[in-house]
Order: sequence, then structure tokens, then C-alpha cells
Amino acid sequence: MSDVRELLGRAAEDAGRPVISTEAVYAKAARVRWRRRAGISAAAVCAVAAGAFVVPGLSAGQEQSPRTSSVAAPGKLGGDSARAGKLAGLLPAGVGSVKQVSLAAIIKHATPAQAKEHLYGPVDGQFAVRRDGGVGYLVIGLMNAKMLDKKLGGGPRDTDLCAALPGEPHRTDCVREELPGGRVLTLWSDSMDYGDGTPQWGPELVGRLSLPDGGELAVRDSTGFEADTAQGPLLKAPPLTRAQLRTLMLRPELLPEK
Repeated sequence: MSDVRELLGRAAEDAGRPVISTEAVYAKAARVRWRRRAGISAAAVCAVAAGAFVVPGLSAGQEQSPRTSSVAAPGKLGGDSARAGKLAGLLPAGVGSVKQVSLAAIIKHATPAQAKEHLYGPVDGQFAVRRDGGVGYLVIGLMNAKMLDKKLGGGPRDTDLCAALPGEPHRTDCVREELPGGRVLTLWSDSMDYGDGTPQWGPELVGRLSLPDGGELAVRDSTGFEADTAQGPLLKAPPLTRAQLRTLMLRPELLPEK
């Protein structure tokens, strides 16, 4: 449960169900990752854990002015162009064109009814980011306390996502930041190199923002995936840098108006 893994993984499953959520799209990777990690020896865990966590550059000079990203026209795999436009207005210059998509439709050819999601946050969704001939993805999901408890199935919440867990290596470059107002932001890198499978996801950055009301905002900042259904080659780097991802996750526009 520690990854809240439903947001990103390797493939959609059970496409015949009435609804294919983002969680279903990524469930396979969670299982692959868990099996791989469960099989890691104690020595290997220690070797991985020996890698130092580095604090990403968070200086304002590394961030660019927002509201200059372009928005691609919606297509049959897309969704709400207004939602994509809202996200694009929050992103720095040079990120690329932004289009809301359905990964279930792209990967498993799900119908609109099967792939329909109930989005809670004002900018929640799955967004393709096109830049320099490649295609990456931003996956944004907000859950309130009740929704998060349901996802966890009554299990305990992680209080420190950077802490080592039995049988699992440390998250790479994991940084936990306690913020004013009881918020906690955790950012880390994930190579997504967890063995064979289709599609093969590229490296990504991951963010979790724990909210004082018990809710959580999760963002996946992915270089994309490789498969016959891929919309383009992997990006050379995630759509957003660490500093840019941090800035986005702290934007009040990602949370419902009070």
C-alpha cells in the first residue's frame, strides 16, 4: 500500500468491466513491482538503500513563467479540452502541448464508457505531453480522506514515504518536506524498470502531497511508454523537472475551492 500504486503502472487489465479507472490501468505494474521487490535479497536491499537521497534544486531561477504551454486539440482518445487548458495554464513555458487522454483507451482500446473516470480534483486526469517529437504523461489524482481510506482498504497510512520498508528498496532521490499548515510533500524518482511486460514505462518522477484534512494529491510525471499503442517515443526527461513538479503540486488550483 505504501506507493498508493493505483496511479501508475504498466498495463490496463479487465477491459471488459463497466469502468476502467486509472487504478486499473496501472495495477499490473504494482503487482510486478511487488513481486520483484519481494524477491530482492537482504544484501541487494542494503545496496539499493546505500544510495544517497539528493535534494532537488528548488530555486526560483530554475522555474519558468506559467501560462505559456500550448494545448493540443482534443481527439478520440482525449477528454476535456477545458481541463487540459486549465492544466496548461499552470505549467511553465517549454513543457510542450497538453492534451487530456485516456490511458485505458490508448493501451487497452477501452470504450469511453469503460474508461470513464470520476475525477474529484479540478485538474485531475491523464494528460499527454508532446515535446520534441516525444510523448510523456502527467497523471494527476486528488482523493479526499474518505476516498483514500477506501483505497487503502482500512490499512494504515504511510507517515514517511521515504522510510525504508522490509523487503523494499528505498525510493530513489526521495525527499520529504514538511510544509506550513500540516501539509507534507514527498518527491522521488522511479526508473520503472521492473522486468518484462507491455507496455514498458519509461523513468518518471512521483509526487505525493498529504493534506491536513486527510486527503492526498498524487502526480506522476512520466517520460511515457513503449508499446505498439504508444503515441510517440519516450521523452528524454519527464515533462516537468523536480522543481517544476514541486511548484505544480503546491498550486492551490489543483484543490477544490473551499
